Amino acid sequence: MTDPISEMLELALDQVRQATSTDELAAIENMWLGRNKGLNEQRKTIGTLPASERPAFGQRINEAVATLSSTIDQRKNTLFDQELQSRLIQEQEDVTLPGIRVNTGRLHPLTTTTMLIKDTLSGMGFEFVDGPELEDYKYNFDVLNYPEDHPAMDEQNSFFITDTKLLRTQTTALQGRMMATRKPPFRFATVGRCYRYEAVDATHHHTFHQVDVFMVDEQISMADLKGTLAVFARAMFGDETQIRFRPDFFPFVEPGVDYSISWKMADGRVRWLEIGGAGLIHPNILNAHGIDSQKYSGFAFGLGVERIHMLRTSVNDLRFYLDNDLRFLESFD
Repeated sequence: MTDPISEMLELALDQVRQATSTDELAAIENMWLGRNKGLNEQRKTIGTLPASERPAFGQRINEAVATLSSTIDQRKNTLFDQELQSRLIQEQEDVTLPGIRVNTGRLHPLTTTTMLIKDTLSGMGFEFVDGPELEDYKYNFDVLNYPEDHPAMDEQNSFFITDTKLLRTQTTALQGRMMATRKPPFRFATVGRCYRYEAVDATHHHTFHQVDVFMVDEQISMADLKGTLAVFARAMFGDETQIRFRPDFFPFVEPGVDYSISWKMADGRVRWLEIGGAGLIHPNILNAHGIDSQKYSGFAFGLGVERIHMLRTSVNDLRFYLDNDLRFLESFD
């Protein structure tokens, strides 16, 4: 008489040996060892057997379940190791392949130039301050000694927001604000955006950046101005740079000059390049702020931040700085 438990065990063991995946093995385990399934289903028949046969029959079922469970565990470990190795081979990285470039940000060339300007002037004792870009007509023109008929005050040449507010045309507007709150001696510098109603081309823009420097103390002369500008120019353009003054007119200085730097051309010739305006602060401005112009004097100068960078790097178009073209921006470290 055949033993059903032995037959079921042999069939189950054969299926376990032929299983090729842990998922298939799990299905076999559930089929033969699940609750009320396979070998465990045979326990229901114990009650139909004579009392003398029940212990032996129950023991055979337990032994078969233990044998099958042990075999399944061993096969499971083997299949798991095989699947792990297969997955590692499939998912392994080829370290010889080129990496993926990670794009990182960098400072805008105007930012790096501003940092150089601030480092240089701070080292010369100038305190950096900021002023509003939406400026009062008073500080942008009136307190800077502009005559009523000056072209810059015309609505066609400046961005007026209201009758008394406009986008500042120059960072020099900060002079009046500082003189109203601080008494000499003082040294101030500022860097910021300015706005003018301009036709945009390679050398003009409606938005640009300007550095403005001014100081007031006793016995300040053109010699102090020229010495300060010489140190500043050499920090910006190289140790061999020379500066030149030529008479010019600006409402807020007297006397006024335009200043140029010596510049070596590609063919070896040296020429003069005008880069900004300067002069001694007009006595009218000092007196308007309660500063005795007989005792105190001061100088002021300003120039464009873009102009500095263009000369340092041979950029020939002002528009590049605000175009946000990565080809241009990524060409500078």
